[in-house]
Amino acid sequence: MQRIVVLNPKGGSGKTTIAINLASYLATRRYTPVLMDFDPQGSTLRWVRKRRPAQAPIHAIAAFEKDSRTTRAFQLRVPDVATHVIVDTPAALDPRQLSDMTRDADKILVPVLPSDIDIHACSRCIRDLLLVAKISRDENRIGVIANRIRRNTLTYQSLIRFLHTLGIPIVATIRDSQNYVRGAEIGIGVHEMKSYVAQEDVAQWVPLVEWLAGSPGEAQAPPGGSSEGAGTAAAAGQPPAAGEPASAGEPVAPAEPEAPAGPLGPGDSSQALSGEAAATAAAAGF
Repeated sequence: MQRIVVLNPKGGSGKTTIAINLASYLATRRYTPVLMDFDPQGSTLRWVRKRRPAQAPIHAIAAFEKDSRTTRAFQLRVPDVATHVIVDTPAALDPRQLSDMTRDADKILVPVLPSDIDIHACSRCIRDLLLVAKISRDENRIGVIANRIRRNTLTYQSLIRFLHTLGIPIVATIRDSQNYVRGAEIGIGVHEMKSYVAQEDVAQWVPLVEWLAGSPGEAQAPPGGSSEGAGTAAAAGQPPAAGEPASAGEPVAPAEPEAPAGPLGPGDSSQALSGEAAATAAAAGF
């Protein structure tokens, strides 16, 4: 079972969007993902409850709720059949909580938006992961997601220059797309939309799922699945194609799960980036 933590103490960075769309991707490929929602807003939990019975199942745990009648371990128990646990963390997470939140994490995803405030918050987050949570860059457990990107803008160029100084891989560049907004409203992910509607969005997830599969022994073939082809299918814009067609301005009908498409990806094709030690220290606040 792979544990993936989506983390950034800065609110509004897109943690829930990343978490639910990753769960959607896994579910449509016959994995058994579990969404563990630590955010008191409960956005991830509400998204799961909007899903229809015909859609690929996703188990959700309301980790933000406290029940005095049961132990914490019992409340956070994960089904035995789970293949992945995706943890949606809250905003304003105290640096001292990072160790507990990331201790068992196989991968840590840090989404960051293209703004000065978010870049500064990301630098502090990476600093705390390295110095407080004691996660080494060499472990390849931390990946940055450039989120809600509009290319050919000054803010985008500034963000990419900053990320190059961190020595942390940029595992995905996700565009600013209304498909994510509509999907959150009706309980689906971009991988469950018609290919002609979300093809560009789906293609941007290929390097991310390949990076997640990069750790030996963590990528397990789903029941009846082959060991190749998931990334290729996503790049070609071939998510499950079922449901009524929808235009760009209308809610997108959910699709039924397709046949298993193999593991998360064939290898690590992320952009491994590094900078000079002085630049890293200056950008990350060391």
